[in-house]
Formats: sequence, structure tokens, C-alpha cells
Amino acid sequence: MRIGEIAALVGVSTRAVRHYHHVGLLPEPERRPNGYRAYTVRDAVQLARVRRLTELGLGLDEVRDVLADDAGRDLAEVLRELDADLARQEAELAERRRRLAVLLAAGPGDGEPVSPALAALLAKAPATDSPAAAKDREHLTLLDATGAAGEELYSVLGPLAADPAVLALYERLDELAGAAVDDPRIGPLAEAMVAAVPDEAFAAIPSDGPVIPGFGEALLAEYAPAQAEVVRRVMAAFTAEGRA
Repeated sequence: MRIGEIAALVGVSTRAVRHYHHVGLLPEPERRPNGYRAYTVRDAVQLARVRRLTELGLGLDEVRDVLADDAGRDLAEVLRELDADLARQEAELAERRRRLAVLLAAGPGDGEPVSPALAALLAKAPATDSPAAAKDREHLTLLDATGAAGEELYSVLGPLAADPAVLALYERLDELAGAAVDDPRIGPLAEAMVAAVPDEAFAAIPSDGPVIPGFGEALLAEYAPAQAEVVRRVMAAFTAEGRA
């Protein structure tokens, strides 16, 4: 094989091949009488291992150490290892495609990279222009990305997301955008929001404080004063031993 052929076979650039020669990760092959390098299957295996190790995040010095430890191994053993690694990558790719299919089927709306479980939950919610509902979705997306919320919580919130009465609660929260912090609507709305949450959801939420340090304060800062007071009371119920 010539340099362009081995590069295409392994999936790297010819520039990368030459660089690996330069730093000593890939031995220079013998040259034909015409001056071209003649690469073997062994060279391709070595180059594939270099690529795999660098894709795993190893630096070139670390790759060199790994390759030194593997020196002298039987070619068939190395090929079997590479085959097993390719099988693992195929399985990971299949799982990623499965997750993508769930997201596409759920139709989260704006293409947010959320988990399939959250995408399925959001798909149950009715379409709305409510700013409060949009904020709630953003907060769920953040918790989802950090792993602070999971399938158990999303499962019990399913009926809640599909309930039209919940949309009415969001709209009531929107109405408090310009209200004072002592507005008489604050208490009843907070109580209604807490009452709407299933007992199973409270059980699925940690009771020892915010799941992310500083998240509560940052969340409240996004709301107008009266709205923030409603949300604060709801959050207090979520983090208390039972309902507030």
C-alpha cells in the first residue's frame, strides 16, 4: 500500500501519517525502487491503533507508552482486539442512533439535545406561548443535562405535563410579571402548583436541598419579584420533608 491508500484505509490524512512517522509512533516502511513507501497490513494495524488511542484522548507520549507495552504481540491477537473495539464502537453508534430516533419521534420542537425520557415528557405538553412554561422547560433541560433529573421523575410527571390545568397555572404565573411581592395571588398560586404535583414526584426529588449548588438562587433571579416568590414557595415544598 502507498501512503494515500493506508491513510484512506484507516481513516486519517496523509499529513497525519507523516506526522506519526516524524514523532516515532509509526515506523517508516521500506521504500520501493521508485522511492514510494510500501506499507503492510502490520503498518495499517499500527496506524489504526494510534488513531484509536488518540481518539480516546491520549496524548502522543501516552500513545507511545501503550504501543511499547504491546510490542511483539501476535498480529492475529491485535486484529482481534481491533475487531472487538470496532464492535464496541458500532454498539455505541447504534445506541446514539436509537436516542436520536426517540428525539425525532418525540419532536421536542426546538431541537434541544435532551435525553429521550425528557423528550418524551416534553412531547406530552400542549403547545403554548407562556413565558413561564418556556422557563420551566429550560430548567428541566438543564437538570437533565447535569443528571440531576431522570426517568423516574419524568415518568411520574407525564400525566402532569399533559394536563391542561397545568397550562392555566403557568398563565397565572405569567400574570404576576408586574405584580408586587405582597400580591394576594401569590399564596394561592403557590399552593395550587404544589397541590398539582403528584406525591410520587415529591418522592423522586431529593429532600436534602437543591440538587445543584447555587441553582435555586440563579433560577429565582430569572423571574420578576412576585413570580420569584411563587417559585420560591414551590421550591421550598419540593425540598421539604413532604409538602409545604
